[in-house]
Amino acid sequence: MLDFYKDKKVFVTGHTGFKGTWLCKMLINAGAEVTGFALEPPTDPSLFKISGIEDQMNSVIGDVRDLVGLEEIFIKIQPEIVIHLAAQPLVRDSYSEPRYTYETNVMGTVNILECIRKGSCVKSMLNITTDKVYQNNEWVWGYRENDPLDGYDPYSNSKSCSELVTHSYIKSFFLNRNISISTARAGNVLGGGDFAIDRIIPDCIRAVENNTDIIVRNPHSIRPYQHVLEPLYAYLLIVQKQYEDVKYAGYYNVGPDESDCITTGRLVDLFCEKWESISGKSQKWINQYDGGPHEASFLKLDCSKLKSVLGWQPRWNVEQTMEKTVDWAKTYFDDGNISSIMDKQIGEFLNT
Repeated sequence: MLDFYKDKKVFVTGHTGFKGTWLCKMLINAGAEVTGFALEPPTDPSLFKISGIEDQMNSVIGDVRDLVGLEEIFIKIQPEIVIHLAAQPLVRDSYSEPRYTYETNVMGTVNILECIRKGSCVKSMLNITTDKVYQNNEWVWGYRENDPLDGYDPYSNSKSCSELVTHSYIKSFFLNRNISISTARAGNVLGGGDFAIDRIIPDCIRAVENNTDIIVRNPHSIRPYQHVLEPLYAYLLIVQKQYEDVKYAGYYNVGPDESDCITTGRLVDLFCEKWESISGKSQKWINQYDGGPHEASFLKLDCSKLKSVLGWQPRWNVEQTMEKTVDWAKTYFDDGNISSIMDKQIGEFLNT
């Protein structure tokens, strides 16, 4: 499938982040001409820097709130494909910086869509949102694409707004222009190179590095966990299919099978088991609720549409995902070649 991307001009926002770096790595390996537009990497260390990918693509440091800067890049590179990842992605940060969260996640989307509206080069665009866009009723079945959108916290709500902005632009400006635009709603992703604060597996890896116990604040929360390559592959599949035929444009959930919707406590157990298996060193975690802001305790997606319409299926279950994540972490701690371990895991994923 990735052969489709050879020589395609692809514009990726948020390319300096965790998901963005893995996505650009996949696209570069496929032979695409990749231009990224994003702020400086959000963490130090960052996967973007240690992977060496910056030297393999056209990396532009910019802010999606800057319409003029975006328009200059669009005019210069004339992208055929746009994948919009740039966001303020953390629930807790959205409580402390709601205005910035809305400016980035809503107006950033508006600015990308404005660049597409004013030009004629883009044929396929995908806006990446989140599984948290739905009105969360804490029910036991997965949310479907036609369920109401109404995220609770400023992050989730801003992503709901980003969805609605996209829907409006499609109906108002793109229906008769042969431009395919979709949104993709993915759940929690795991994988090597995530150094973000306030995420459970990065917290586990930092605890290993610092030789401390892992602190788990919500061990009973249930989330749909998947390897980062799972949604990225789905994104690339959606972009290709709608590029070839506009009938595939729409709204897609991307998540693991129900068996991989597990509690945070079970996820950390898996990390500890895999870490001991690969390193020979034991690791413990402790339950320490910190009284933080509201976060949904139960959340999963129904991905029937993506499976039936595009034939997508998840490839790695949560145990395999944890093995790959811990293997990456061990390589990192051993000062191994990060680019090579990424290439290896991408190859393993595609050949699964």
